[in-house]
Amino acid sequence: MFKTNEYFEGKVKSIAFQGLNKPATVGVMAAGEYVFNTADKEKMTVVTGEMVIKFAADDEATTYYAGQSFDVAENSAFNVSIETDCAYLCEYG
Repeated sequence: MFKTNEYFEGKVKSIAFQGLNKPATVGVMAAGEYVFNTADKEKMTVVTGEMVIKFAADDEATTYYAGQSFDVAENSAFNVSIETDCAYLCEYG
């Protein structure tokens, strides 16, 4: 049914579920700096708060606010900087 995930010593938590067309997670991140590695293509949507995202191929980081989304390539990594706790939706595939 649902699967819970915990990363970075409990500072990032999510619940995985099967969305209408693809698997997804909804989660929260505490303020901090994180590096995520991907296996599948992902679409991340900021639900509340903001995320500062830096991809290896980019010269500068980009800030995404509540309601905004960004795509992450499969088999890649990205840096996330969180100033205040936030929530997100991640869709895979």
